Amino acid sequence: MHTKLEQAFLNKSARVGVVGLGYVGLPLIRAFITAGHRTLGFDLDQQKIDRLLAGQSYIRHIPSEWIATCVAEQTFDPTSDMRRLAEADAILICVPTPLSESRDPDMTYIESTARQIAAVLRPGQLIVLESTTYPGTTRDVVLPILAQSGLQVGRDFFLAFSPEREDPGNPKFSANSIPKVVGGMDPISQHLAVTLYRQAVVDVVPVSNCEVAEACKILENTYRSVNIALVNELKVLFDRMGIDVWEVIDAAKTKPFGFQAFYPGPGLGGHCIPIDPFYLSWVARKHGLSTRFIELAGEINTHMPEYVIERLTEGLNEYSKPVRGSRICILGMAYKKDVDDARESPSFELMDLLRDRGAILSYNDPYVPTLPKMRHHDVPALTSTPLTEDFLWSQDCVLIATDHSAYDYDFIVKHSRFVLDTRNATKQVKEGRDRIRKA
Repeated sequence: MHTKLEQAFLNKSARVGVVGLGYVGLPLIRAFITAGHRTLGFDLDQQKIDRLLAGQSYIRHIPSEWIATCVAEQTFDPTSDMRRLAEADAILICVPTPLSESRDPDMTYIESTARQIAAVLRPGQLIVLESTTYPGTTRDVVLPILAQSGLQVGRDFFLAFSPEREDPGNPKFSANSIPKVVGGMDPISQHLAVTLYRQAVVDVVPVSNCEVAEACKILENTYRSVNIALVNELKVLFDRMGIDVWEVIDAAKTKPFGFQAFYPGPGLGGHCIPIDPFYLSWVARKHGLSTRFIELAGEINTHMPEYVIERLTEGLNEYSKPVRGSRICILGMAYKKDVDDARESPSFELMDLLRDRGAILSYNDPYVPTLPKMRHHDVPALTSTPLTEDFLWSQDCVLIATDHSAYDYDFIVKHSRFVLDTRNATKQVKEGRDRIRKA
């Protein structure tokens, strides 16, 4: 059974299915098509499927022309019909793994996908979970559901975990150029998963089991979360001391060893760093342990939007203006520069805090023309406002939340009354620096 599947991977006759066509799944589809595989793309959002079938991309770094060509050539077949999972020889699960209101792992999407696969699971299929989750998920959550099919793992079907490492907007790295960590449920599953990914990815890093691969991704994102929290905490301290934290970081990173630069901001965004460390905290509690670094980092990073509002309030006070009734434009709703991904963006928390204080809000983001619905926020019906001279001058504060390269910061500062910069985006601006405050 496994020999036939391995051969299909090697000669590219296997069909690769990807469940979840978002910022992880769609680039993964692209990597396998580029490597010569035919693909099936699954998503329950019919609007996404309809757009893809019409040759339209909804992710900025995936061109519509490429989508249209692949659909026309039938190397990419998008569908919302989960019964067609039976057609795929390999099924890669790239569904969301959010947190509940109590910061516990929400396994709803993973469990639902596993049940849909189990309903049509056939001998000779490889299932790989890519969704970021806590160590033990593949073995304790996914496997029991798939086993309800009556098929046996390692004999009839094969199961592995390989964490996604997508970095939207990073021109240096794409899905096929980032090494892939792979952990199998058993030696045969491991071998098959490694064989599959080696067809499409620059390098594959086998590890001893699924749990190591799951823990790997959690470590990567916890590392970032803790270090960002450190510079966020120092930002507040250095500001009290009259020291520019950005200048300190620029100086420190000249050291050629022993230091890696991390940068402060208005809070954490994206679907990984604000969420993944708490998966480890949750599993630690199950084992009777506490993860004090993770909890403290989460506390510091979560407080950053409130610190930004404090700095904004202080800045407005210098102009004898209260927040209530002030016109405030937020620049950037995406969670980081030069992407159209707004998931978990701190800009939405800033918007909530400012609305609660009675501010009159607007925003601009060249990559987010209309505000999307968000899981934990009551998002107002706003569209991106063009940054004209008159508009900028009409605002009591322009709040730079995301430092998109497309912004002309000299123009923005020149025509604004008060600019609050949370990203050091105005570093090179020479004129009008008396109107700039950092947060």
